[in-house]
Amino acid sequence: MKGLLSLAAVALVAGAAASQSALNTAQGSSATTSESSVPSLAATIAAMPKNLPRAKGPGLLAAIEAAKAAQQACVAKGVKVSVLVADSVGAPVVLLSGDGAGVRSQLIARTKVAIVVRYKIPSGDVAAKAQTDPGLTAEAAADPNIGVLRGGGFPVMHGGEMVGVVAVSGASLGGALGLDEECAQVAVKRLEGGK
Repeated sequence: MKGLLSLAAVALVAGAAASQSALNTAQGSSATTSESSVPSLAATIAAMPKNLPRAKGPGLLAAIEAAKAAQQACVAKGVKVSVLVADSVGAPVVLLSGDGAGVRSQLIARTKVAIVVRYKIPSGDVAAKAQTDPGLTAEAAADPNIGVLRGGGFPVMHGGEMVGVVAVSGASLGGALGLDEECAQVAVKRLEGGK
């Protein structure tokens, strides 16, 4: 299990580096120093066992239905979001980026998943704790997979064990604060057995 956690963490970091590199290319800026310290996506793939299964997490069909329900809940409120359902170590199971949702919302959803995986509580709870704990803020800022603490990420629990993560991002751009959380809870409820 520890090996799975390490590989998933490397994959998330590599994915973030690849996304940042694409952004830098699109913006015409040069590579940052943090990119050189993160393995490339190609190097991560080469180092990974060929048929490494995903960690414990929601099944694909359940993840798709839950993500669709969260995305539709936000559309009904007039906001465009990305919804990420991940396994217990934060590796993506499904990412739905709604029509008109920004690429940035996809990346922010990944940071929210990383917050939940690291702290095992909703990302908004971590952000609230950080309001009175500068050390927590600094710790998050130093983590290349997190950076800024934000609400909208929730653990998916079964029998007291975290078996997945849901994160929603983008609603705060066009709606009231708290909509990311509200829509994410729709997916969490479905994945935990409620409709």
